[in-house]
Amino acid sequence: MSVTVEDIRRILIACSGAPELEVPDVDFADTSLEDLGYDSLALMESAAAIGQEYGVKISDDTFGAAKTPRELTRIVESEIAGLDTKAAA
Repeated sequence: MSVTVEDIRRILIACSGAPELEVPDVDFADTSLEDLGYDSLALMESAAAIGQEYGVKISDDTFGAAKTPRELTRIVESEIAGLDTKAAA
């Protein structure tokens, strides 16, 4: 299973409860979550949605360390890879 920045974008938009900002796809991945308008509640809801969709549990500290959608995507990918490694063992 893999996750893309577009997957993260979809989840963030669904959890924000607000219309998407006009940020070009090229810029979205590297624009800070704060500049994109995501507050702590939207990010907590996003963490729960990501966990449910991908079967991963990301700690609040780890999730909070992500400053951009690209960083968040890498964190989720890392968590998924950890699950795959455990399943193969």
